[in-house]
Amino acid sequence: MTVTRYEVVASVEQLSDRAAGQVAAGARLADLFGTARDGGLLLTAQLAGPASLATVAAMLPPWQLSYPALTPRVGAAFWYEREIHDLFGVEPAGHPRLEPLVLPASGGQLPRPGAAGGPAVIDPDPGVLPRHTIGPGLFTIPHGPVRSGVTESIEYLVETPGEDIPHLNMRLFYKHRGIEKRFEGMHPADGVLLAERVEGVASVAHGLAYCQALEALADTAVPWRAALIRTLHAELERIACHLDVMIRLADGAGLAVATARFGWHKERVLRLTGQLSGSRFGRGVAVPGGVGREPGLPPADLLTAVGVLDRELTADVRLLLGTASFLDRLRRTGPLPPARAAQHGALGPVGRASGTADDARESRPYAAYQALGLAVSARDDGDALARLEVRADEIGASFHLLRQAADELAEAGHGPLRADWQVADGRTVSWAEAPHGELLYDLRIEDGVITRCRVRPASFHNLVLMHEVFAGDILTDFPFIEASFGLPVAGAAR
Repeated sequence: MTVTRYEVVASVEQLSDRAAGQVAAGARLADLFGTARDGGLLLTAQLAGPASLATVAAMLPPWQLSYPALTPRVGAAFWYEREIHDLFGVEPAGHPRLEPLVLPASGGQLPRPGAAGGPAVIDPDPGVLPRHTIGPGLFTIPHGPVRSGVTESIEYLVETPGEDIPHLNMRLFYKHRGIEKRFEGMHPADGVLLAERVEGVASVAHGLAYCQALEALADTAVPWRAALIRTLHAELERIACHLDVMIRLADGAGLAVATARFGWHKERVLRLTGQLSGSRFGRGVAVPGGVGREPGLPPADLLTAVGVLDRELTADVRLLLGTASFLDRLRRTGPLPPARAAQHGALGPVGRASGTADDARESRPYAAYQALGLAVSARDDGDALARLEVRADEIGASFHLLRQAADELAEAGHGPLRADWQVADGRTVSWAEAPHGELLYDLRIEDGVITRCRVRPASFHNLVLMHEVFAGDILTDFPFIEASFGLPVAGAAR
């Protein structure tokens, strides 16, 4: 896995021109971030094309504390530039709403990922309460950060005159853990342990993307059996995450039987993952050069287990999608128009439910995906129901991939699971299609240690769209919209 093109331009203005030009030509802004270097702040934009990923970078001198914002020209940069401002204190001049997002600090030293050292603790300012809508009769309902159950920490600021939701704001910093600073100084082989814990629910996808970056730098080819085992676990993880969304949607609609049934199906998938890898979350599957162990079940037993799961789960999905009272809660709820999804470059099931059929497993295949048949599902209704239908289709596709991979594993027989791998200095970008969308790792290794590891999960890219999908919806639609997006907050507030 390599970046199609890496380009350093002379100024941030040229970077902005290059990014805006490529987006206008059909590319997608996949990431925008900063890295503190000796010569100043290195700004990097990742631009995704139909089958490529290009990197454009420019250095902002240390005496320059602002630069012309990209957001007015490329709307998808909106949250990325707010994050840059929070982490580095550099102002994107002309940004339409430069409020604290991931790290409203009460003063003192900023983290500045890429720079040596950094604060051990940063205390958020509890007085930061961004407001957007004002007027007679309007008030703000702070929903979170502490909520019932095991829901992650995030505060939604629901601005409403009573029932309608004209605007929604979010505060992410309750979950911020300084993950990118934690990577710095680590030995690359140890970094996979941290990568698997960035979001938790996508341990395999994160570990896979991180290891692929190490392997690209070292020019290491992973054995075919290891690629198949990685693919098996990535698809089991996808099924478990999609089932979690179904559980939350069914629970929101008060469907106790459906909630219990899908909870049991998810538990069975996690137990199968544990049988195969020794971890219910697939941790330890991806290691630099291959995989950590032989699967705990032979291919024939795995095929049997997959067949039973597929048959019983498919029957329950059919019942759920035939329940009229449930569908009425989702149909036309939280619509994301296809034009807006394309403009922003929405990822994963959120994008595919709004007509954006991009899937890194197909457009930029990795692991064993290039040799396996993959049918990408897409809808264009863009509502909560379409997002559920896409996930149901993807579960079926995952079972198909599991059967293919298990058959290939049986035919491959015995062989190595891990190639020789040595730490190599350099910088590269790798990716994986996590259950909730494209995941990027931009990794730099110098003198054998990590000096920068930028992680961009789909959650950070997609969650900003939650601002926009409440037009015409009311407060009781909120849990369905949030659940249908299916985005781990930890991935947005790293």
